Amino acid sequence: MTCPFCRIAQGQLFAHILYADADVLAFLDAAPMAPGHTLVVPQAHVERFVELPEELAGKLFAVAVRVGRALQEVLSAPGFTVGLNDGRVAGQGVPHVHLHIVPRFVGDGGRSLHSLLPPRPLRPDPELAARVRARLNAT
Repeated sequence: MTCPFCRIAQGQLFAHILYADADVLAFLDAAPMAPGHTLVVPQAHVERFVELPEELAGKLFAVAVRVGRALQEVLSAPGFTVGLNDGRVAGQGVPHVHLHIVPRFVGDGGRSLHSLLPPRPLRPDPELAARVRARLNAT
């Protein structure tokens, strides 16, 4: 097995584990962008966000909220950036779903998620909305 997150989950690779249950694991990022930068991952190997069973996605976010509260109390972090890179094109470096919780501090130089892409003159597309609604109603 080469997935580092699966190896952490199986105890084959060291990590500073903050939380673990049968379904979800949270540990400090090995290359943190801020103090307390934490990854929340499913214990089972799931590569892509859309492959997550909905129940497991709920558990993943519930653990992220719990860990975020603890980080906020311990670090007195006034904010967080929470994000998930899905797919290589989006910057996913490890092909295992992982949610980043990055504590944010005044003057840390970080920016909003809106700074990921350059501003473009886009508008909500009603035709796209109708197609997505139809797809959601079909499942």
